[in-house]
Amino acid sequence: MRGTVLVGLLVLGIPILAHAAGDDPKPPGISSEIPRFQVDPSWPKPLPNDWIMGQASGVAVDAQDHVWVLQRPRTLTDDEKAASLDPPRTKCCRPAPPVLEFAQDGTLLRSWGGAGDGYDWPENEHGIQIDPQGFVWIAGNGPNDGQLLKFTADGRFVLQIGKSGAQTNSSDLTRLGRPANVDFDAEAREVYVADGYYNHRIIVFDMQTGAYKRHWGAYGEPPTDEKLPPYDPAAAPARQFSNPVHCVKIARDGLVYVCDRANDRIQVFHKDGRFVKEFLVEAATRANGSVWELALWPDAAQTYLLNADGANNEVRTLLRETGQTVGAFGRNGRMAGDFHWVHNLAVDSHGSVFTTEVDTGKRAQKFLLRGDMVLRKRAPSDGTAPR
Repeated sequence: MRGTVLVGLLVLGIPILAHAAGDDPKPPGISSEIPRFQVDPSWPKPLPNDWIMGQASGVAVDAQDHVWVLQRPRTLTDDEKAASLDPPRTKCCRPAPPVLEFAQDGTLLRSWGGAGDGYDWPENEHGIQIDPQGFVWIAGNGPNDGQLLKFTADGRFVLQIGKSGAQTNSSDLTRLGRPANVDFDAEAREVYVADGYYNHRIIVFDMQTGAYKRHWGAYGEPPTDEKLPPYDPAAAPARQFSNPVHCVKIARDGLVYVCDRANDRIQVFHKDGRFVKEFLVEAATRANGSVWELALWPDAAQTYLLNADGANNEVRTLLRETGQTVGAFGRNGRMAGDFHWVHNLAVDSHGSVFTTEVDTGKRAQKFLLRGDMVLRKRAPSDGTAPR
């Protein structure tokens, strides 16, 4: 059964949303309730200084459950940023800084970002993650973006991997190719890069020095830059990643999940690049692909993958073991809880889901975990006691 289902209880007049995967929402072997979510229409709180957000192209949650949003000030229209023009055209608004840190209640805590000395700020901001030490990593997919940036939480520059300039190829170890996003192996002190909108690979670097470690393409094979035909669900699976290679996520059991967006699939690897398996997700999707972003569910077993799909404009819940879709919420639209090009998502330790939207969506939303599900606090990646 497909479509959005209003599940029983209304809270403050807002429906709790779930997406039925069949008559019984509990797959065999799964005893816990499937997660259900309710949009929080009051999140985030209004930005100060008459600021307005452009395309929101990244979201992450840190160890304090603060929510970090990366947005693109340069995507605002003159009408949207009219108060910043010379002379001002209207009373509002002005571009917000690219990096925004929010408290759980949606209060803006900190903001920074943009061009500075010693680094190449991306031409088009794309992807933000917070590593286990609290450093902020930012990628970019502009035409000349080939770099990954690392900052302190207050915006002090720390490290640049790669460089801005003309694009090269998927064998180049000195720069990236319009990278989309990253994830971290805290124990090995490695950063994994989904690379990207130009290259066709996962590439791994030392988190502290930026030294190259290894890379691979689809099925663990060496990546190529052969131009792929448009995705056809009836065709044999492509032997390389499409553009974009849009996300990478590392589970606590060591499995590495890769968003091969336009090919409508998730590929799974060991950390050394050995291929494990793949899942097709909404395999009939042709427009922009179905696998835009993934987040690991914060229970002890990381039972689920949450999948943002900006083509179908929904967030779905997948069994991590099999890729089976067991729930979903959202639809194309402008109301609270709807999406237009939902681009990224992150989940906090309470099971709340945060999403961001690009194109003309230009917003961040919060969805609260609802129902009777009991969620234990996740174990942090640095091995300390659960929080």
